[in-house]
Amino acid sequence: MSNDTAMDNREPQRPVRVLLAKIGLDGHDRGVKVVALGLRDAGFEVIYTGRHRMPELVAEVALQEDVDIIGVSILSGAHELLVQRLMDALKAQQTPIPVVVGGFIPDDDIQPLKDMGVSLIFLADTPIATIAQELRELAAAKRLADTAASA
Repeated sequence: MSNDTAMDNREPQRPVRVLLAKIGLDGHDRGVKVVALGLRDAGFEVIYTGRHRMPELVAEVALQEDVDIIGVSILSGAHELLVQRLMDALKAQQTPIPVVVGGFIPDDDIQPLKDMGVSLIFLADTPIATIAQELRELAAAKRLADTAASA
């Protein structure tokens, strides 16, 4: 059997599905909208929940939408409290979806976010191309882990 035939029998890979959210009272959404459009243009399926979402709702939407990654945009300074609530909600519903955080994150807060289980942190000046590449790699690792777990 040729490689072409083997490739024809494979199921096509679906685009990476990303849920982007503004949690808490943070109403500054220009940056997350720029990221959403950039990821969409890079071939991602992007779901944007809008502003002022509760972390528990974001976890529920992520489960319903079968996303590969949750991206949280934070500018309010309440990232540690809100991200912890999101991580707790994901754990409670036994949903192992990687969480990434972006925005204005002080250097001293990066390690505590990683200790909570945040997979990646993107500072406000991170280029969209870098975000897209790192999210593709994260989604590929998640899909590989999901495949191994179901085997």
